[in-house]
Amino acid sequence: MIRTPICDLLGIEHPIALGGMGSIYAPDLVAAVSNAGGLGAMGCHGLSPERIREGTSAIRDKTNKPFALNFLLFEAREESFAAALALRPAAIAFAWPRPEQDLKPFIGRAHDAGAKVTFMAGGVPEARRAVEAGADVIIAQGTEGGGHVGWQASLPLIPMIVDAVGPVPVLAAGGIADGRGLVAALALGAQGVLLGTRFLASTESPLHTNFKQAIVDGDGHDTLLSDIPDLAAGTVWPGAMSRSKRNRFIQRWAGREWALRQNQAAALAQVQDARKRGDREEAPLSMGQDAGLIHDIAPAGEIVARIAREAEQILDALTRTRR
Repeated sequence: MIRTPICDLLGIEHPIALGGMGSIYAPDLVAAVSNAGGLGAMGCHGLSPERIREGTSAIRDKTNKPFALNFLLFEAREESFAAALALRPAAIAFAWPRPEQDLKPFIGRAHDAGAKVTFMAGGVPEARRAVEAGADVIIAQGTEGGGHVGWQASLPLIPMIVDAVGPVPVLAAGGIADGRGLVAALALGAQGVLLGTRFLASTESPLHTNFKQAIVDGDGHDTLLSDIPDLAAGTVWPGAMSRSKRNRFIQRWAGREWALRQNQAAALAQVQDARKRGDREEAPLSMGQDAGLIHDIAPAGEIVARIAREAEQILDALTRTRR
């Protein structure tokens, strides 16, 4: 079994974590990842205190293993954050602060509640800023990932952040979907991995079956970085672009973002309807370039076990080769 120091820090068996994706509400998925020995995470973006309490209770009904509650700092609501702290999760995960936002009060309050703190960073300056504020773990997120990402690719970003923040441990994210990605992350100095797209295509994922199948059908070349999903939703993320499937909706507005701004309300209504119907061409679908490595819709626990097993086999083979 592959164990790194981060396993002891977070109380997990495998150095594999679920991204706290705010676009889905998935207590079953969180619990399944934690039960399998990884670190589950529930995205709390936009959730009311009642919804956070409800989701946390649902997770705890299914597992007694550690999990995280995830907050986007630029839109963190005090009442929701306070409710999460009162629930005393094993970890609080932070991402995407505003440039001027003070991180210390958030991290300090999480520590006071007995939680470890992870912080997602797409560049060295953000990682250093989080460590200076007291973060326990940095998640180095490469631009290959799905949803909101920065511009730096994982291969150079991970060792750059490892070098910049050591001895604070780093999890690697962005474009990772299997055991090869875990081994690569370890070779680059990270102590584990965090995955999003791979778990979106899982049995427990609440995505419509058509959207899960779109990930499986993806070839890794069919995504696009843009601000189109955010323009349609009427939101502004600090310093982020959104990687999503290059479908009919994205292509319709690419190069015509000005028109999307003028028709935002109508576009959002169409997107919401398309999501309900499972129309994979008329709704933004966040997915990473690692979709090209995803070939099935599997139980989340099986995904965790598979990644760990593949990584062990690769490392064993490499060790035998050196002898």
